[in-house]
Amino acid sequence: MAEKKYAWEEGATLAEHSRKKHQILREYFYNYVKIRCTSPLVRKFRLAVVDGFSGAGRYNCGAAGSPIIFVEELNRAITDINLRRAVNNMPLVDIECSLILNDADKNVIELLKVNLAPALTHTKLNNNHLKITTHYFSNFFEEVYPTIKSLIRSERHKSIIFNLDQCGHSHVRTETLIDMMGLNESVEVFYTFVITALLAFLEQNNPKALAAQLSYLQLTEQDFEALVKQASKREWLGIAERIVFDTFQKCAKFVSPFSINNPDGWRYWLIHLANSHRARQVYNDILHQNSETQAHYGRSGLNMLAHDPNENKTLYLFDASARDQAKDELHEDIPRFICDSGQPLSVKSFYEMIYNHTPAHSDDINSAIIGSNELLVKTSTGGTRRKSSQINTMDYIEFKKQRSFMFK
Repeated sequence: MAEKKYAWEEGATLAEHSRKKHQILREYFYNYVKIRCTSPLVRKFRLAVVDGFSGAGRYNCGAAGSPIIFVEELNRAITDINLRRAVNNMPLVDIECSLILNDADKNVIELLKVNLAPALTHTKLNNNHLKITTHYFSNFFEEVYPTIKSLIRSERHKSIIFNLDQCGHSHVRTETLIDMMGLNESVEVFYTFVITALLAFLEQNNPKALAAQLSYLQLTEQDFEALVKQASKREWLGIAERIVFDTFQKCAKFVSPFSINNPDGWRYWLIHLANSHRARQVYNDILHQNSETQAHYGRSGLNMLAHDPNENKTLYLFDASARDQAKDELHEDIPRFICDSGQPLSVKSFYEMIYNHTPAHSDDINSAIIGSNELLVKTSTGGTRRKSSQINTMDYIEFKKQRSFMFK
């Protein structure tokens, strides 16, 4: 397909799917920084942020692009972090960020330097506890990635975020994503692409894998072509979501295969790759705080992509009604999962096993555990948790002695 290119020098237009994507990126990155600086033992937090397809940083409407968003949210986060620390008589924290920016167009990078300068100057003048070091590159991402990787290693960063907002799909290979996620356990990737570009790529490069992913539908080639043309149908969203998950689950331990919500046609995908359940947990919660930015079609409890033709599937938009539906499913799903997994099961192990397969909010998951007539949450010292907000990853989940749940 023909890929969309932004005319940054003439003034790029901010599309609705980009606005929603930036909303998620902004809120997640702010929360990411705050969470990493929660412990009073943290006095300095160092991170690398790689914007692989940076653009010029500012749209013609005045809205910030991702490079400026990262700088703005670093400022907002450290201001709130240190205000809270000061109120609680805690030592203040310093943040050092290596901001690595790349765009294949040299003219766009020069324009980015101009657009980003005010935000960087504001940081220097107003935030003594935040240091941002910028690195600019102008090359195709696959070609510059080895250099960026060497830079990250030379600066010894352990916390790394990649933002890969590409036009199509073929700009970043799956092997490169795997390599990124292998840098260390604290790597996260935001990966944006057009779903039709992914399908075309798979059809050309790995048709057997694509056929296997669609086998349960028993689609002919003509059926598949017709299906792609019906991208506005909810059933298509569910099929595409499964393809995305199956394609990228080898890249990271946790993959959120949700599309950017557009009822007129789910075409743009924003997936989040992470190595820890905690990152996926926070990502799910951020989507609920920004409801209707992304969409999921399928189950709302555990095993979100399970295919059951007899089960009614709905559009999950991370809003209040979706959470109500999730609570109903979690009430049955969690005891059944604990029974199948063996118990007692540590909360940490439970989270690691479920978070790649649920869109649910963490509060709803914990409330379903505490509210279950079948389950108990025991502390490491033998006590019993009474409130969902008190659940700790060191706790254990087990069945009560008197059980009434009948599993089918």
